[in-house]
Amino acid sequence: MVPGLEPADLPADAIEVGRILEAWGIKGWFKVLPYSADPQALFSSKRWFLVPTGVVPAVAGSSVLLKIVQAKTHSDGVVACAQEVDDRNAAESLRGASVYVPRSSFPTLPKDEYYWTDLIGLPVVNRQGAGLGEVRELLATGAQTVLLMDYLQDGKVQERMIPFVAAFVDDVDLKARRIVVDWQPDY
Repeated sequence: MVPGLEPADLPADAIEVGRILEAWGIKGWFKVLPYSADPQALFSSKRWFLVPTGVVPAVAGSSVLLKIVQAKTHSDGVVACAQEVDDRNAAESLRGASVYVPRSSFPTLPKDEYYWTDLIGLPVVNRQGAGLGEVRELLATGAQTVLLMDYLQDGKVQERMIPFVAAFVDDVDLKARRIVVDWQPDY
């Protein structure tokens, strides 16, 4: 890592939002591969926490704080520059680092829009209150997003998919930590 970057513990609400690919230009800029099609979380935070490749992020002191001066969209990714990174060599030393930002710095979304990270881990129940599983991940299929969830049946973990569209999703209650759907266990 770049000398002069201050060690910092990850915030409790840190979310991994991308990875540094390589240096970009000669003035310390670097390319970032965002993990979202809409990298607003990268743009909304001026404090990025970097965890070097191969380091476990939960280990105290394993991350460093990067103070972002500017970040912008470029081609199919993001380019950024930081206070402490002033030349190509310094930018190149960041290669492969994971980028985390505090969830609290994400922009506020309009009503009925959600960050995927907020949906992962939520239990899903149908209108009758029957548990259908817990959201493991979401899949973007082009036409729609799909909830991919795990549930137990006969002591074995099974997989269920439900389209994340208004026709099937009645309510997403982040405070109560649950999703209510119009779906039956035998679908």
